[in-house]
Amino acid sequence: MLAFFNYLLRLANLCQKEFIAVLKDPANRVILIVPPILQSLLFGYAANFDLTNVPYAVLDESRGGASTELIARFDGTGVFHRVATLDSASQISEVIDTGSALLVVHFSPDFERLLSAGHTTPLQVILDGRNSTTAGSAVGQLQAIISAYNQRDGHEAAKPAVTVMSRAWYNPNLESRWNIVPALIASLSMIQTIMLAALSVAREREQGTFDQLLVTPYTPLQIMIGKAIPSIAIGLSQAMLVLTISLYWFDIPMTGSFWALLLAMLMFMITIVGIGLSISALSANMQQAMLYTFVLIMPLTLLSGLATPVSNMPHFMQMATYANPLRFAIDLVRRIYLEGAPLTLLWHDFIPFVGITLVTMPLAAWLFRNKL
Repeated sequence: MLAFFNYLLRLANLCQKEFIAVLKDPANRVILIVPPILQSLLFGYAANFDLTNVPYAVLDESRGGASTELIARFDGTGVFHRVATLDSASQISEVIDTGSALLVVHFSPDFERLLSAGHTTPLQVILDGRNSTTAGSAVGQLQAIISAYNQRDGHEAAKPAVTVMSRAWYNPNLESRWNIVPALIASLSMIQTIMLAALSVAREREQGTFDQLLVTPYTPLQIMIGKAIPSIAIGLSQAMLVLTISLYWFDIPMTGSFWALLLAMLMFMITIVGIGLSISALSANMQQAMLYTFVLIMPLTLLSGLATPVSNMPHFMQMATYANPLRFAIDLVRRIYLEGAPLTLLWHDFIPFVGITLVTMPLAAWLFRNKL
């Protein structure tokens, strides 16, 4: 018991030393500019706001000629790609919740009858409000198709025969803020955490104290834990600050569990610290550590789905996003925050965290011990 207490005391001393170094060193807050060529390439591929791929599902309870024609018009645009044909309204929740469809077009049972009688006929469109920008653009494209259908055969109707009634789940007003601000809980805390972790060992090397630290009774594992805990704590504090701003400044309601969100952020912070410590152990000085970090931050951010959907990216870049922990962290935050999804439905997003941590943490520990 005494040995365990001494072990914890040593870790506490290391953490205290790291906290003092982090809070006093102004170099940790220095921001470098990512090379312009990297920005140009990544923005050219990933930052695509064009509406090119909208997966959608159809629930046709009318099964008439009008609904068949409209579905054919949707499929013929090259923009809307039907991923499912539903049989009942109970299936709508599944395709929206899993993200397999951005929207569901619902033709009511009396669609054909109302249209034949010359009445204004509603067409329900259910949107995934978690991706408000693309969903809003998709509705505009749908309305253009409906307008062209209403004017078929060159006859302008006195009033539209079909009107679109859209309903957005998880973001009723399709506000971009609801999509962006919760995602910042992960992305902003990542920038702070990876920078602090990347500078930790590099700062010791530059100041000439790392070799002194290695000859102390501390093991490489203890040194790594002592440097990881402060970065994780600061990253979680940053995430909670953004959460507070989201809740009380922007009034974006949170429907999920706070503890589920905290667990997701903790796992994400551990993963990011592993990456940061590996960068730090590889860097000879703080300048190298900051350069490597900012070169890495830009692709992590652009390939995360923060601003643009991953589905709009080229296929090879979509494959690259599976190695990006920020992609899964943003998915976790959005689904917990906006959707209220339980962890039992989100367990697959934790797998990349575990895999990356199992690679980066042992690598960092080995570099602590062996790199000159």
